[in-house]
Amino acid sequence: MLGPLGADVLQTVGGAERALTVREVLDRLNRRRAEPLAYTTVMTVLGRLARQDVLKRTLVGRGYVYEPIVVRPAEIAVRSVIREFGEAAVAHFVDQASAEPRLRERLEKLMRGEHRAVRPED
Repeated sequence: MLGPLGADVLQTVGGAERALTVREVLDRLNRRRAEPLAYTTVMTVLGRLARQDVLKRTLVGRGYVYEPIVVRPAEIAVRSVIREFGEAAVAHFVDQASAEPRLRERLEKLMRGEHRAVRPED
């Protein structure tokens, strides 16, 4: 799960029109803060978010740029649970979804590749 700083970093990167460098993320964050963050702090958070598959990190020249893979908190939570518990988490989710017809239908649509048929707010 994301802490407050991780959420701020993700919001900053997610709100950009292009991939950002550590310096660009730092500058955008510090414009909104009374107490400035250190470059290394932002670099560490960006690296952790990339390792968690929340951000995509691409080497450009001598440094990295970052762009979002996922932005919605629910997606981040699901990825975290699956990474932590693997197949057991998936099996439990399927068991739970099978018990509720509406969830089972949504899961079946997703498995058939009908991603657009599923609305995130449901």
